[in-house]
Amino acid sequence: MKILLILTLISFSIFLISYNLDKRKLYNGFLFNISLFMFLLTATYITFSTSNILLMVIFFIFFIIAIFILIFGIYILIIGLFINARIVIKRESRSLSNLLTFFLGLVLLFHVILTIINPERFLPSDINAFIGGFILIEIYFLFSVFNFLMISLLYQLNRPKLNQDFIIVLGSRVIGDKVPPLLASRIKKAIEFYNKQAKASKPPKIIFSGGQGKDEKVSEAFAMQKYAIENGIPISDTILEDKSTTTFENMSFSKNIMDKIKPSGYNSIFVTNNYHLFRAGLYAKKANLKSDGIGAKTALYFIPNALIREYIAIVVMNKKRHFIVISFILICSFILALINYFLIG
Repeated sequence: MKILLILTLISFSIFLISYNLDKRKLYNGFLFNISLFMFLLTATYITFSTSNILLMVIFFIFFIIAIFILIFGIYILIIGLFINARIVIKRESRSLSNLLTFFLGLVLLFHVILTIINPERFLPSDINAFIGGFILIEIYFLFSVFNFLMISLLYQLNRPKLNQDFIIVLGSRVIGDKVPPLLASRIKKAIEFYNKQAKASKPPKIIFSGGQGKDEKVSEAFAMQKYAIENGIPISDTILEDKSTTTFENMSFSKNIMDKIKPSGYNSIFVTNNYHLFRAGLYAKKANLKSDGIGAKTALYFIPNALIREYIAIVVMNKKRHFIVISFILICSFILALINYFLIG
C-alpha cells in the first residue's frame, strides 16, 4: 500500500508542478489523468485491504455505475448527441459547424453497427492484423479526447489575482453593429472582473479585440466597446484593437498594444467563452503572451458542439504529432500483416 501511496503522491506532485509552471500545456490533462488513475487504484486497494464497510459500499456503487457506463454509455451518448444536434439546429442554424454533434452521433452509430456485425470474422488474419492498427488509432484519439476534456475542465478553475493591468476581451461575430448574447457574456465577465478589481485596487484597462467582417457594419472591437460603455465602463479605461481576424491575432495584436503602453512589464488576463478558454490560452502562449484566461458562461445546449469544434482545432494545431503517431501505428500494423501473411497465413 505504501508503494501505491507514494506513486500517487509523486504523480500528483508532477502534475501540480507542471500545471503551476504553465497551465496552458495540453499534456497537463494527461498528467492529471495519470494521478487520478493512481488515486483510484490506491483507493481500491485500501477498500479491499481494510474491509471497511462504508468504503466497500461506496466502491460497489461506483463499480455498478462504471459497468453501466461501459455497457450502455455509448448508446446514451449517441442518443444525447442526436438530441443535442436537434436543439442546436432549432435554436441556431444549419451550418456545418453546428452539425458536429450530429456527425459524431452518426460516426458512433456506424461504429456500434460494425461492432455488432463484426466483419473481421469474414476477413483473413493478415487483413485483420492491419485493421487492428485502426483500432489502436481509435484508442489513441479516445485518450486524446479524455485528456483534452480534463485539461479544459481544469483550466476553468483559473482565479487570477486582482492586480491586472489589462483585460483582453476576445471578439466574435456581431450582428450589424449589435452584440449578440454569446459575445455579450464575454463583455459582462470582463466588466465583472473590472468592477471587482476597481473596488480592491486600480481598475485595469479593457482591450476589446476584433476586426470587422464583411457582413458587419462596425468592427467587433467597436461594438464591444460601445456595449461596455453603456454598461458603466469609462471610455478612458477602454482600448480598441480592431484589426485582428483570428484568435492568434487577437493575442498577438493585443500584446503589441500592451508592450507599447507598458514596456517595462504588465499583468494581463483574457476573457472568452468557457468552451474556448483553453485553446485561446494555447494561442496566447504561441503569441508569447503570459496571460491566462477566465471563461464566460455559455448556454449548455451549445457546449457539446463547441467542444467538438475546439478539439478538432487543437488536433489541427498539433497535426504533426498526430501524423507521426498515426503513421507509426499504421506502419507497425502493415509489418505485422506482412509477417502474418508470409509466416502464418
